Amino acid sequence: MSILYNPQENTFHLKAKGTSYVLKVLKNGYLAHLYWGKGVRNSNFEYYLNKPSFFIGSNAQNDNIPPDILSHEYPSYGTGDFRHPAYQIQLENGSTITDLKYRTHRIFSGKPKLEGYPATYIEQDDEAETLEIELFDSLIDLTVILSYTVFNNFSAITRSVRLINEGNQDLKILKALSVSVDFPSCNYDLLHLHGAWSRERHMERQSLNHGSQIVESRRGASSHQHNPFIALLDKDAGENSGEVYGFNLVYSGSFIAQVEVDHYDTTRVSMGINPFDFSWKLEPGSSFQTPEVVMVYSDSGLGEMSREYHRLYRTRLCRGKYRDSIRPVLINNWEATYFDFDAEKLLEIAREGAKLGLELFVLDDGWFGKRDSDNCSLGDWFVNKRKLPAGLSDLGEKVNKLGLKFGLWFEPEMVSPDSDLYRAHPDWCIHVPNRHRTEARNQLVLDYSRKEVCDAIIEMVSNILSTAPISYVKWDMNRNMTEIGSAALPPDRQRETAHRYMLGLYRVLEEITSRFPDVLFEGCSAGGGRFDPGILYYMPQIWTSDDTDAVERLKIQHGTSIVYPPITIGAHVSAVPNHQVHRITPMETRGHAAMCGNFGYELDLTKLDYMDKGIVKNQVEYYKEIRHIIQFGDMYRLISPFEGNETAWLYVTEDKTEAYVAFFRVLAQPNGPHTKLLRLNGLDPDKNYQIIGTDLIMGGDVLMSAGLKIPELTGDFKSVTWRLKAV
Repeated sequence: MSILYNPQENTFHLKAKGTSYVLKVLKNGYLAHLYWGKGVRNSNFEYYLNKPSFFIGSNAQNDNIPPDILSHEYPSYGTGDFRHPAYQIQLENGSTITDLKYRTHRIFSGKPKLEGYPATYIEQDDEAETLEIELFDSLIDLTVILSYTVFNNFSAITRSVRLINEGNQDLKILKALSVSVDFPSCNYDLLHLHGAWSRERHMERQSLNHGSQIVESRRGASSHQHNPFIALLDKDAGENSGEVYGFNLVYSGSFIAQVEVDHYDTTRVSMGINPFDFSWKLEPGSSFQTPEVVMVYSDSGLGEMSREYHRLYRTRLCRGKYRDSIRPVLINNWEATYFDFDAEKLLEIAREGAKLGLELFVLDDGWFGKRDSDNCSLGDWFVNKRKLPAGLSDLGEKVNKLGLKFGLWFEPEMVSPDSDLYRAHPDWCIHVPNRHRTEARNQLVLDYSRKEVCDAIIEMVSNILSTAPISYVKWDMNRNMTEIGSAALPPDRQRETAHRYMLGLYRVLEEITSRFPDVLFEGCSAGGGRFDPGILYYMPQIWTSDDTDAVERLKIQHGTSIVYPPITIGAHVSAVPNHQVHRITPMETRGHAAMCGNFGYELDLTKLDYMDKGIVKNQVEYYKEIRHIIQFGDMYRLISPFEGNETAWLYVTEDKTEAYVAFFRVLAQPNGPHTKLLRLNGLDPDKNYQIIGTDLIMGGDVLMSAGLKIPELTGDFKSVTWRLKAV
């Protein structure tokens, strides 16, 4: 059993692979957190309750434990605990005091679907066990159900919360987070992933300080600026050693992740929907569900935490036909043509791609309405007959005859003020009455909180996908929310708009991906502005960043890999000078960087010279030989680009019979070391490996203890790769 209940001690012991999580119902009915860490046997966990003999500041309650030092499992505010609460409810009389106590619980095999949300899942009930603890406030008849799922094969525990109004008065939810965990110490570092457009998910590690440290988005999307992930690391934890506690929210909207260190040096971590500009009217008989948080524990450093997330998300978050399928090598026309193309130009690129071994041609922006620039036509999802007089079906069939699959770009969450859709329905965008409508990229955000808007988009997109041989869709979203309001909601529900938008988006994505199960969907948000688990549930890969520069991609892809598996990381070779940073890097280095994810090209193949075309052909052939290692293997980060001039990654198959290693050096070093070794990781020490392309055979133990010789590299922006095979 994964979840053990001890009725004598009134404790719950949740046991995932390699980790234990322990709760206790106190005598007064309050729920306390006792332990989370390395897997342990059953014990007298009550020993870990903090029962001071002397305390100043609050009356002792809850088994003689002052509320301000109790490790609460789902804390409230106003009854003696002065730290940040996990939830807050406002009553009709204006008060915000609640008092939840244990009422009952149930333990069962399996994991129920999270209604209306993306979430991790199981395929057989014996893969996981779920605990639901029901808390109750008898004064206002509020029920709160804390849900925990423990996976047998992953060091992961998921948590979510459901609030139910069983009373006869309206309640207003001001805050409802998905998780809160109290740690008995503050001797940790906080790791989070920050950035901006074109430099997403850069790693930042800092010591915890007294007070609150917040990672959040208030943009209506998970955002370029912060990812909905944080981790606490032991002070001495590194890539391969030390304790790490990861938190990742399966949600694509505004979020908050907060770490508070109090005056007693304890730490509270909480995560969920951002309460900023949020409230939810909870009428009698209604309920509110929070999204899921995936918590992963590792006692073997950051690398093992990442691999646990990778394995879980690759197999039990991503879904559909392409979850377990090799992903195609593609050519996208965006940086080749931007808006300036016709059918023949597209076919020229596709013909060249077919000659070079590519498998998928993607038509990006500009194929619809009267779209010749980014100032019009979003929302008019019908073919631009001036550019494509024979239509998408004809173009797609011609691409297919070349031996390539055909893909298409959409941005269905936006509307241009200069569009037929906006002229017909000016109230269909998110806006506030009588206020200026702020445009970004000449567009507004459609109001997905409205069912009729969602229904219209489902039909528009479905009509296109039904009338052409489309095998791939790039789903883009290029701006964040401003003037957040909905013409369809009453005044007391306006602060629900942003969250209702996300629920509407999830319904749209569920409907469209279900209607077209053979289409490979890729998420995009001006690059990596919505790279989160919520999107991965519907789209098993995401365009990682609009920045395709090989040097910049080292940090972007390294940071992304902290949580998200390589198979989800879209990575392309683009032209030089690079269109984002104007850097000139070798074609080989661009290829090596892009091969460490879902590989493709974003340039005009027809303009390459004979030599570069030969390099592309060889890269495509090589990637087809190694992509099963990268897409379905385990990743080991060997050298971090955030710590110096070099980067190195290793990918190894589950059976440890094949491996791929990539090493990058950004700037040349004068009179550098004559012999430099790269220690590997993740190999089988008892296996011997041949370095493909040579006669050299070395033991896995030697490669991990001594390493591979890095050849002398001349010039800036250089890279080298190795392929290993057990013999």
